[in-house]
Amino acid sequence: MEMNRDIPKSSGPLLGGDNLINLYYLNELYGKIAGHVSRQVGDYLKAEIPITSGVWGGTYLIADDRGKCLRRVWRLYCIVNLPQNTPLDEHVNLEKLIEFYCQAFHRAFEPYQIDLGLKMWGGTLPFSCHRKPSFTMHMADAKNRVKWLRAFFVWNKATWEESVIYDAVRIVKEYKQYFDLDRGMTAKPASDLKFILQDIIIIYRTLERACHPDFIEHAGPIIRKLTGHFMEGLFDEGLIRELYEMVFNNALTYGYEQALERPFAKAGLDIRNIELWPAERINRVPDELKQKLIPPIQALFAKFKANLAAAPRRA
Repeated sequence: MEMNRDIPKSSGPLLGGDNLINLYYLNELYGKIAGHVSRQVGDYLKAEIPITSGVWGGTYLIADDRGKCLRRVWRLYCIVNLPQNTPLDEHVNLEKLIEFYCQAFHRAFEPYQIDLGLKMWGGTLPFSCHRKPSFTMHMADAKNRVKWLRAFFVWNKATWEESVIYDAVRIVKEYKQYFDLDRGMTAKPASDLKFILQDIIIIYRTLERACHPDFIEHAGPIIRKLTGHFMEGLFDEGLIRELYEMVFNNALTYGYEQALERPFAKAGLDIRNIELWPAERINRVPDELKQKLIPPIQALFAKFKANLAAAPRRA
């Protein structure tokens, strides 16, 4: 099949000589790739297939005022939102979507000396909807400028900000097993605990505006301490385990549940059983949470954009 030569491009330098990624341009590029693939697969299937996408993982929360990440990013993640009740519900058409996405990712990142090749796809995310599970696609970089790009595909059309909030419910349940006071602490390797702790920071920053003031007063100093260690470089296994024990004993995941529980319960949904929700409720976030949590994300990216426009020649 002849490949479409319309390569999605960011509007500015995504990756510089210092190997630090600009998260504003990365998020923008994910959105452009989604639009590109939407057109391709729509033309192929003769159907409208709206797709949206953006950064997953909250790395934009540790960026400078122009969106450049303050630490080197080795693992690229994005969240991709697909419509239901389209030809994509058939596996053969989903395979074609993945083919288009692999081509688009490879060619969009190629100018930055990132050589992405498909390793696997189709794995399901833990605790995603049983009826329409979220699934993954994993691409590795042959040049090792990054380790991988991993895309999470979530059903139902939504903005990427909504999808990140919805997925926060899933990941809180996934991580609760490592911080369950009744079960005790996990024996995972320190290398795994490090990434779990990083996500604990990201979940807090994502949900902060919806958290109870008492919880913010309790959790804020802990999150600041964690963030400080990550910014300095966190490699000591003993320190990682000490920080994990601190987070465990301070029951932060219970505060995250508290922030999410009531708004979703008012919509008839139990956050502790997200995998059992009806498929039509995937990527659906109560207005109460959207009003609190989406504007801060939008304001942050608007700040990045404004600062980039004000200083276009800065590296």
